[in-house]
Amino acid sequence: MTKNDPYAALRFKEFNVFLIMRFLLVFAWSMQFIVIEWQVYSLTKDPLSLGIIGLAEIIPALGMALFAGHIVDQREKRNLLAICIAAFSLISFALFWLTSSEITESWSTNAILYSIYGLVFFGGFLRSFFGPTIFSLVALIVPKKNYPNAATWNSSTWQMARVLGVSFAGFSIGWIGVHWSLCIVFSLVMLSLLVVFRIENKPILNPNIGEPVIQSLKTGVKFVFKTKAILGALTLDMISVLFGGAVALLAIFAQDILKVGPRGFGILVAAPSVGAFITMLVTAYIPISKNAGMKLLAAIFGFGICIIVFGLSSTFWISVVALFFSGVTDGVSMVIRQTILQLKTPDDMRGRVSSVNSMFVGSSNELGAFESGLTAKLMGTVTAVVFGGSMTLLTVITTAIVSPSFRKLDLRNDIEEHEKEE
Repeated sequence: MTKNDPYAALRFKEFNVFLIMRFLLVFAWSMQFIVIEWQVYSLTKDPLSLGIIGLAEIIPALGMALFAGHIVDQREKRNLLAICIAAFSLISFALFWLTSSEITESWSTNAILYSIYGLVFFGGFLRSFFGPTIFSLVALIVPKKNYPNAATWNSSTWQMARVLGVSFAGFSIGWIGVHWSLCIVFSLVMLSLLVVFRIENKPILNPNIGEPVIQSLKTGVKFVFKTKAILGALTLDMISVLFGGAVALLAIFAQDILKVGPRGFGILVAAPSVGAFITMLVTAYIPISKNAGMKLLAAIFGFGICIIVFGLSSTFWISVVALFFSGVTDGVSMVIRQTILQLKTPDDMRGRVSSVNSMFVGSSNELGAFESGLTAKLMGTVTAVVFGGSMTLLTVITTAIVSPSFRKLDLRNDIEEHEKEE
């Protein structure tokens, strides 16, 4: 194996352009999510309403995921991504308009609430295309031997954008209000649309263009379920995200439990992303491909512990530290999972495999938000968070016992094989 170069992927100009586009888009999406959560809870004061936001996005995202993956594998990736961003800009503008004083003064609370849910639903439909398209596009920008490094920088950029997006959202709500915060979101989305055209069109590597949809979907799902490394990583992460969705309840903690207002809310939602971002920068210098299975199990176990500590805390700084370290452990998990997917997935199946990934992990964020909102409604906010963290621990222990092959997973041989291909 050649000496590790922490900047290998950054030596490709288009990858840097891709990261700028990715940063703008994720910043905007993260900021929008936090602003909408704040607005919805301010309108309803009902934790279940926060869960409904997640449910409204998960239904179309989950329902369209496999079909979106098939379409992505059959289409040119750059232009498809541009179409998705343009459609997202329409959602952002609609939310900006919906929170204007003219609308809030003339429309009923329910009319505004249902309109927000409708726009979130449309966003879920777009979400099913974003993941597979971005995942496939990265593989066409950098050589295979640089996939692990590209996965690290891609995930780091995602986390940095979340750090700044969610924290800026909390502060901007206090400074300029919900309406003008959403104007900033719309502007950033439009800027990302301009940047994406700095990337050239890419070839379609799928040799089965025109393949029947059902056959295409069966092939993609079958590949995932027979590749134990991918299936194990996706399942483990899905359960932890599903039951560790404390972030969906942070508006309640900020307003009713810790009583820290919108600025404290911004700090709370940013803390996990800060931890994850720092971790991902470290992994660019210290690869984690060795003993990847055990490292993934340990990271998710640590994540569960952090969630429990956060749920039991009534002190602001302890809550922030717990969330920070939940981000540290989640960062390790994310890099390992993305590296497994990039190394183990054939070029012609990246859209479909990424769609299955979105069904397992990406969509579990929204489903986890609904689970957290529902359990908070039924058993109380603190109990719901502790329950989620405990279920995460149980999942890790069960996986470690029943899947010895996953405990022994090591990615160094896969990296060496790709280096030889280059």
